[in-house]
Amino acid sequence: MALVPNFRQSIKAKSPEEAECLLIAAVVSVSRRRFAEAETMRVVAFFLLCVCLVHGEHLELDQAVSVPEGWLHDGRVSPLEEVELTFALKQQNVDKLQELLALVSDPDSQHYGKFLTLEEVASLVRPSQLTEKVVQTWLQSHGVTRCHTVLTRDFLQCSMTVQVAETLLSGTEFHRYRRDGQTLVRSSSQYSVHDDVSQHLDFVGGVLRFPPRGKEISKGWTGARHSKSFHLGVTPATLRARYNLTAADVGTAANNSQAVAQFLEQFYHPADLAEFMSLFARGFKHLTEVERVVGTQGGGKAGLEASLDVEYIMSTGANISTWVFTNPGRHESQEPFLQWMLLLSNMSAVPWVHTISYGDDEDSLSTCYMNRINNEFMKAGVRGISMLFASGDSGAGCRHLPKEQNVFRPSFPASSPYVTTVGGTSFKNPFKVTYEVTDYISGGGFSNIFAMPDYQVSAVKAFLKGKQSLPPESYYNASGRAYPDMAALSDNYWVVTNLVPIPWVSGTSASTPVVGGILSLINDQRFLNGLPSLGFLNPRLYKLQGTGLFDVTEGCHLSCLDDKVEGQGFCAAPAWDPVTGWGTPNYPDLLAALGKD
Repeated sequence: MALVPNFRQSIKAKSPEEAECLLIAAVVSVSRRRFAEAETMRVVAFFLLCVCLVHGEHLELDQAVSVPEGWLHDGRVSPLEEVELTFALKQQNVDKLQELLALVSDPDSQHYGKFLTLEEVASLVRPSQLTEKVVQTWLQSHGVTRCHTVLTRDFLQCSMTVQVAETLLSGTEFHRYRRDGQTLVRSSSQYSVHDDVSQHLDFVGGVLRFPPRGKEISKGWTGARHSKSFHLGVTPATLRARYNLTAADVGTAANNSQAVAQFLEQFYHPADLAEFMSLFARGFKHLTEVERVVGTQGGGKAGLEASLDVEYIMSTGANISTWVFTNPGRHESQEPFLQWMLLLSNMSAVPWVHTISYGDDEDSLSTCYMNRINNEFMKAGVRGISMLFASGDSGAGCRHLPKEQNVFRPSFPASSPYVTTVGGTSFKNPFKVTYEVTDYISGGGFSNIFAMPDYQVSAVKAFLKGKQSLPPESYYNASGRAYPDMAALSDNYWVVTNLVPIPWVSGTSASTPVVGGILSLINDQRFLNGLPSLGFLNPRLYKLQGTGLFDVTEGCHLSCLDDKVEGQGFCAAPAWDPVTGWGTPNYPDLLAALGKD
């Protein structure tokens, strides 16, 4: 960019901070000619000229910056190495988005099922012209020009050198870390942006957050959970018998689809899926291949969790087109979960049901990050997409606070008010298909961040006023979003991975794709009858008050090992409870309740 001589001289005469301000002013001056609305540009110029007069603001001050256990420091990153950062631009009309989601998800609303296209969502939430211009001008003033956006224009992904990133985001210092063969680039300290730019950003991705460690979904295999010498084991036939699915209950609608998403360097092998179906899915029509992989499948051995997800959503939601979202060409500075969110904001046609076995402790994530992710879930919901998340495998969880005080530890996104969260159960009698009781690992509890949504207030209050004993009130936030919403078997699954049948695989990573497959079957019948997809299920699910579900009333899940709760969290109870939600699917009755409007 050519600057007039006296302006270039003034830059040389100033401090670096003042020079940056003057350079931004020059960018605004040049770009002013390209925009018709002069008033907007005057505001942009005013904001950015003030950069040198104000302090930076931390966008994510409550984001954990400590290096999680297992990650080893691998040195400072060279200033000339490249990173790719994700800028979450402030969205417009988030309150309207929330109102619209409530209307299209409430079966008593005349707007029920009247979903939006991605293009319509984009027109609702896309950032203001001012926001886009302020952020772009700020980036360009630092020489950052290699950026791409998404259809909704509320994310920018930009490549730059570490030197530029550390100048752009004051306070950062990028280091490389490694764990189990994976390397990652993250800042060892908090970041801030200029106050006037911070008003236009929710957060910057690829700076602070480490991916959570993959769940130990095979605890039973190692003997920790396998207390008897023999177990029936859970297979597709077992699930179909328990949840009353017949051989005829398979997908036939041409426009139906479902998906699993995987982030933690987990990959499935097509040969494993084919072998699993040949062994365990002979009694009903099914597909043996994934229709589409979005992203890049890694090499090497198959991951147990990836195999579990694909095999059980495709054997429960049998004969339904299935997609797999996997790490899309992961860069060391990317956040895989965030990458998936960006994909959904850039694809006009995606599957109707998504199941995700992924989560992190609420207290390890910044509030602004979680709020923005909730906005992304709302964007999916108004499009008619059902988002299902595993509730986690740590029961109520436990966080150790100072002065020997413990509290339960909720998980996110399980605690999001805008997803359907799935807990876990076990057979009462492991030798045959019987009724279910709580699986003690089943995640559940109350959010410390998000208020209890209206759709569940009466159900949760009924539980809290029930006859069952409750943990001390100091351990949980009784006014928070309560989860899970429903459950399914999560104990002792058979999985084929690397062409070997593996028994005793356990976790809510198992129950979630099962529920996802069942909802896909219900969508299938709805499509055949000319009805829209289920979309965000919770408002309708809670109005059913347990209709179509097997109520789980026995068992408790684990929590803090201390003298007050002695390792016990919440316990199952009649109707809704924070261990198994409303219970597990009884397919014919659930279809009758949800298959028509």
